[in-house]
Amino acid sequence: MGSYVQNNLNTGEEVVYETYLHPIVLVSFRAFCTLWVAPLVEIFTSEFAITNKRIIIKVGFISRRTLEMNLQKIESINVNQSVLGRILGYGTIVVIGTGGTKERFANISNPLKFRKQYQNNVNA
Repeated sequence: MGSYVQNNLNTGEEVVYETYLHPIVLVSFRAFCTLWVAPLVEIFTSEFAITNKRIIIKVGFISRRTLEMNLQKIESINVNQSVLGRILGYGTIVVIGTGGTKERFANISNPLKFRKQYQNNVNA
């Protein structure tokens, strides 16, 4: 479990599901140009977790982007996958909040499982 998620858990809150960026980020022109340093930093500094009360997502190291949203404030989680993404098990999730906010996170491992875990917890 990542340190950001662990450090931001509230009393009585526990992690139900956690995933990471897919290693596909290592296969890109950007990875080649930075000698794979940039995608490795991206992999090790990204955290995606579902707790029994909310979703916690953190990406970035120096420039950090976070999303912490209560499960009841989420309208839906959309999953977008290419053919290669379906074969290799990665995709993009779009978290849509009740105010119409849309947060997009690409190259997530097992995005369908992430959505299913959200649906299981919000209905529990």
